[in-house]
Amino acid sequence: MNKKTIQTNDAPQAIGTYSQAIRVSGGDTVYVSGQIGLDPSTMEMVEGIEEQIHRVFLNLKAVAAASGGSLSDIVKLNVYLIDLAHFQKVNEIMAGYIDAPYPARAAIGVAALPRGAQVEMDAVLVLPG
Repeated sequence: MNKKTIQTNDAPQAIGTYSQAIRVSGGDTVYVSGQIGLDPSTMEMVEGIEEQIHRVFLNLKAVAAASGGSLSDIVKLNVYLIDLAHFQKVNEIMAGYIDAPYPARAAIGVAALPRGAQVEMDAVLVLPG
């Protein structure tokens, strides 16, 4: 298997033993690690659920761009929320970043997320051939 690490300073640096993303299978599939609302310039969490959702999409966008893709290349998106009552807000904000056809998606309620985050998302991208 061909595997390439994706790294950008425009998204938060990994805070553990993982990569921001890995590109595999001849270069067309990218697995993006979970992104939380960390501002990459300060590595501090942004305040508020709406700001965190926006920051997560901006971080996903930066990693997608570093892989040679964009948010429109996402085929699978997983959303983790500590309060599923915020899911409608995710939908509203997501519509400003990703156009139809939307990716397949799961929304999962969790007890806690790293660094006190309220939302985390990971993604699988398939880059155009």
